[in-house]
Order: sequence, then C-alpha cells, then structure tokens
Amino acid sequence: MSSDQSAVLQQRIQPFFPGVLGIRLTSAEPDRVTAELTVRDELCTVPGICHGGVLMAFADTLGAVGTVLNLPPDAGTTTIESKTNFFAPALAGTTITAECIPLHRGRRTQTWQTAIRNPDGRLLALVTQTQMVLTP
Repeated sequence: MSSDQSAVLQQRIQPFFPGVLGIRLTSAEPDRVTAELTVRDELCTVPGICHGGVLMAFADTLGAVGTVLNLPPDAGTTTIESKTNFFAPALAGTTITAECIPLHRGRRTQTWQTAIRNPDGRLLALVTQTQMVLTP
C-alpha cells in the first residue's frame, strides 16, 4: 500500500466543512500534505477577494490531516493555536495550492506550517498551527 493516503482522507473530510469549502487533497503523507482549492465567489468577501478565514480553514484542515497521519492508535487531535500571516489576495476564479509540513511532532502536540500559493507560485499566506494529541 502506498504511503499516500489522500484518497482515503478526502473521503473522510468530504461530508464536513472542508468538503463545503471544496478542499481537494492532492497528497497526504506523514511528512507532507498538499491540497488545492478553487476560489469561488461565495468564498469571497470584497468582490473577487477570498475571505481570510477560508485560507485559515484551508491550512487548519491540512495541519489536522498531517497530525492524523502521525497519531498513535486510537488518538485524536484538535487545534489549540494558529497564526496566519497574509501576504497577497487569493482571487476569485483561481485555484490556490497549499503545502503543509511538520515543524514538531511530539507525544502531546504537533506543530505544522502551511504555505498557500496562487497559480503563479506567489505566497499568499503562511500559517503555523499547533495541534493537541488527544489520547483515550
């Protein structure tokens, strides 16, 4: 079996908020998660500009997916901290991409950093989040 679990995890997130946003996982491995999102009008605030909360939720989803791929059996996760730097707008009608990598994978917390880019590769936002590992 391939270490890329994107199809399984896409099915798992599809019925929930990430599915509503239209997040499409393109790869999901313990050391790296990537995805794409088409910026639709209903995800925008000022006409034609993606709402910052959408970018934050996009990154939060990838950090959670990365954490899930690194959890011990029967453990869960929740976000306990997130910081976003915005650098440029995501425009309606474009497909943005994100790459999420681990900065720390401990027993009790994991920290992930997500770079979100426009189709030309320009950095739109950089998100650093910490996930708590929830053990039974």
